[in-house]
Amino acid sequence: MVVHRLDVKDDRAVLSGVVWKGVAGRLRVQPEQGLEVVATGRLTTFPGQSKYQIVIDAIEPAGVGALMALLEERKKKLQAEGLFDEARKQPVPSLPGRVGIITSPTGAVIRDMLHGFNERFPTHVVVWPVRVQGEASAGEVAAAVRGFNAMPRDGAMRRPDVLIVARGGGSLEDLWGFNDEIVARAVAESEIPVISAVGHETDWTLIDLVADARAPTPTKAAEWAVPRHSDLIERIGDLDHRLRLSLRRRIEAANARLLTAARGLPRLTELVGLPRQRFDTASARLQRGLLSTVQTHGTRFARTDARLQPEALRQRMRGARDHVHQFEGRSARAMLGTVRTARQTLSGLSRGLQFDLLRVRLIGEGERLTAVRARAGRAMGSVMRAHRQRLDAQDKLLQSLSYHGVLARGFALVRSGDGTPLRSVEAADPGLPVTIEWADGTAAATIDGDGDGWPRRAKGKRAGSGGEAGGKANQGSLF
Repeated sequence: MVVHRLDVKDDRAVLSGVVWKGVAGRLRVQPEQGLEVVATGRLTTFPGQSKYQIVIDAIEPAGVGALMALLEERKKKLQAEGLFDEARKQPVPSLPGRVGIITSPTGAVIRDMLHGFNERFPTHVVVWPVRVQGEASAGEVAAAVRGFNAMPRDGAMRRPDVLIVARGGGSLEDLWGFNDEIVARAVAESEIPVISAVGHETDWTLIDLVADARAPTPTKAAEWAVPRHSDLIERIGDLDHRLRLSLRRRIEAANARLLTAARGLPRLTELVGLPRQRFDTASARLQRGLLSTVQTHGTRFARTDARLQPEALRQRMRGARDHVHQFEGRSARAMLGTVRTARQTLSGLSRGLQFDLLRVRLIGEGERLTAVRARAGRAMGSVMRAHRQRLDAQDKLLQSLSYHGVLARGFALVRSGDGTPLRSVEAADPGLPVTIEWADGTAAATIDGDGDGWPRRAKGKRAGSGGEAGGKANQGSLF
């Protein structure tokens, strides 16, 4: 299957070319429009079109100028996508517990970095071996970055806290693998902070712009990844000294404020002297008040006790009992009188209630009600007939005045798009959508006319009245 079909041309000739699927994945440089390359392959013929074509096996950029142009184009593309923005970059941890290094395991770079780690701060280092030069280097570096990110956060083989992509110096062609898009995108997608240490300080690649930090050399990257042990000890000692000094100053300041506040407070004897005096005064007054209260209540009790004699109580009880007996007698006589009066009233009312008279009155009232009901029915029927006659007359008048009767005689009603009747030709502009209604249905139409020949009202006469047909009387409104 053909993956790419392209044309290879110079200033004098054009040659068609194809790149097969198996070869496209191994190409060092992917074909792009306007790229100057050196293509290697074999010439074949294409029977379907009877022309020559080159089956490309390898593509190499033609010189440093072509590589720089391609690099600038990729740089603009990734910058437009926001991969170089400082806002998306992560801070490098100051004291990582595990460092992941992506580099060649046989070069001098890894030995220098491990030596730097041992001298500064012994750290657990995990090396992911890759090729740092050649066609396969870009894919291996991108796979290593994604592989480190795929490690679990906990466990024996947990993911590192920081990654270092390292390589020694070289030419643009030697460092070209780190300018590949797959490497830049893998670093941009990394959840682990990445330090780029590719080449010397003067060399730069796309990974340097995407990474969270760029070290001028691999050795510097190792120094940035971990602090120096002696520097940590010195910094901790300095921080401890500053902490102790700060605590001492705070304690001294608090002690000074406490002494100042203590001098402003009154003595304890002054605080409790006045309340103690008021307490002693109240205690003396309380004793005299209790004696006076007891004497007063004793006098009142003696006076009350003199009035509470048993004989006086018995007399009051006998008087109350006589009063109750008198009240009972009067109540009984009053009740008998009331009952007697009510019985007499009831007897008089019962004599006035004659059942035969009531029956006669009920029969007479029933006959009277039947006669009234019959007269009411006759009157209601007469009223209903009169209303029905008036309603029929109004319906006939409505039928005679309705425009549907006019439509039944062969006329038609023209309405505009919003349902407004068109009463004159002046309202019918050319191109106006209208609805025409006949007695048996409606139809949609459009007013035709070019504007110049369309009839208009002029000098008090309707347009078109000068002809034979126009001499007749105008048709009146249907409404």
